Amino acid sequence: MDSNKRIHLIVDMAKLMIAILVSCGLVTAIVLGTSSEPMNAFFSFFIGPFTSFRRIGNIVEAASPLMFTALAVILIFGAGQFSMIAEGAFFIGTLGAMMVATSVPLPTGIHSAVALLAAAAMGAAVALIPALLKMKWQVSEVVTSLMLNYIVQFFAIYMVSYYFREISSSSLASIAFLDTSLLPVIIGGTRIHAGIILGVVLCLLIYFLLFRTTFGMKLRIVGNNPKFANYSGIKVTGIMVASQVIAGALAGIGGGAELLGMYTRFKWTSSPGYGWTGIAVALLARNNPLLVPLAALFMGYLNVGANIMARNSDVSSEVVKIIQGVMILMIAAEALLKKWKQRMIVEAAKAETGMKGDVVND
Repeated sequence: MDSNKRIHLIVDMAKLMIAILVSCGLVTAIVLGTSSEPMNAFFSFFIGPFTSFRRIGNIVEAASPLMFTALAVILIFGAGQFSMIAEGAFFIGTLGAMMVATSVPLPTGIHSAVALLAAAAMGAAVALIPALLKMKWQVSEVVTSLMLNYIVQFFAIYMVSYYFREISSSSLASIAFLDTSLLPVIIGGTRIHAGIILGVVLCLLIYFLLFRTTFGMKLRIVGNNPKFANYSGIKVTGIMVASQVIAGALAGIGGGAELLGMYTRFKWTSSPGYGWTGIAVALLARNNPLLVPLAALFMGYLNVGANIMARNSDVSSEVVKIIQGVMILMIAAEALLKKWKQRMIVEAAKAETGMKGDVVND
């Protein structure tokens, strides 16, 4: 590893540690300022997720959907785009998976695979809309994706309510999925399902795509400097659209895997917010697909700890939203540790220059 890459890695890790420490300090301040039983709240939040095997399984289960949406965000942001479509693609992916799971009888294994492919196709189709609008008419992908997320959410709920609803149910719920469509549980005593393995495999594949293929090299060039990429003969708009379509497919698969792995019916009446949390996970992972599972597990730990704290103490689980916001601000802040980073680069350059001078003198 050359000196510049090593310095960037050191600074990124330092920023991550500072963000985590500040966030933990913020939790401490909130709990001390609002709770009448702070020690119980602290224990529930920080230690509670590890007090039983089932709760440890909850952490892994909570991390599963975040891996897919974080990978989607990494691809979109890596191409220099700021589409927020991961949330909508995830939700429409659940609709695609539900339609196949309830209406298309197939053998075990093949059924779940086809359902996930349908989820991927619907996620990709939704992500294509803001990408095409940006390519054809320069419409801001931020605005179109944010609006489209709500359209997608209400469209999915409409489809469930009027075409796939279980009539005998007193609440919104689809008809039961066929057993052949469900993803198998891989660890007994938990709900850890095969979708988690799929998420880890996709992290490896996306890393290979980004850093070991020509497409990945072009995508990173477009994201860093689209004008240079255009002058170099790279089809910038094609790369931008392709990155968003692939990202939508990944988020859609995440929605399908979450639905088929954790539920036997579609029961959501609102979006679970995994697309937004995926942004925080991607930033925590420093846009490195190999670090996404660890970042997703950390975010899952925070969510599980917050839920336990809310049940066992007088502190609301919404404290995690504050933590996520602080982390995003601190990790994204370019000015944080900027002077230290510049000083390290200058010192490394001087050292390298001095070594070259010594070689010439010899």
